[in-house]
Amino acid sequence: MSIGIAQQLGPSEGLGPIGLHVRKIIEERIVTNVFRPGERLSENDLAELLGVSRQPIREALIRLTEAGLVRVMPQRATIVTRISVARVNSARFLRAAVERAVVREAALQAKPHHIAQMRALIREQTTAIREGDHARFLALDDDLHRAFAVSMAHEGVWRTLQNVKLQMDRVRYLSLPDATPASRLIRQHAAIVDAIAARDPDAAEAMMQKHLEELLSSLPRLVARLPEYFDSSDVA
Repeated sequence: MSIGIAQQLGPSEGLGPIGLHVRKIIEERIVTNVFRPGERLSENDLAELLGVSRQPIREALIRLTEAGLVRVMPQRATIVTRISVARVNSARFLRAAVERAVVREAALQAKPHHIAQMRALIREQTTAIREGDHARFLALDDDLHRAFAVSMAHEGVWRTLQNVKLQMDRVRYLSLPDATPASRLIRQHAAIVDAIAARDPDAAEAMMQKHLEELLSSLPRLVARLPEYFDSSDVA
């Protein structure tokens, strides 16, 4: 069934509103593994599914190629890339470096209403896990990390990380629901917020480092369980 994006957003295509929306939808389906690593994507099928012409589909796929999510083989097919283990590790390293700095600043600048919002998001995460809604839990995880950046007046830092973290996000969704126990992640989130509230930048930074290292423990298990989804050829 067509989603009817063209009817929702009007006649603009390419890099306009439709093109950007199309890219977001396809990107989300790759990241959440609706479109699996190695799967072939057809411009015609995607255009029919989303209710648009092939032009915004083509533009979206070009951008997703640049992000490393698809590989276009001219005159043949567009394939969802396998998850690069090297890219995941590099993204985790870069994200850790940035987010350690973010929470250090948050511990110095966050206002009471920022901290209250962080705690509310953690409570929502607890509810999501109680209800078995793991996808909601991950969405709230992003909201919380964005809140850290907002609290030190640099939401743009979080936006900058979005392309960087795409490969990490693929692993996060692929590992549901048997990744790192959510209860452990929630405790780590609470510890980060407690350190921010206590104006302790060293503790906030140390806990953020530990929190983002959790991916390292789940990644090898996923590679062993689903080797066809991963590309380990560029790992030394």
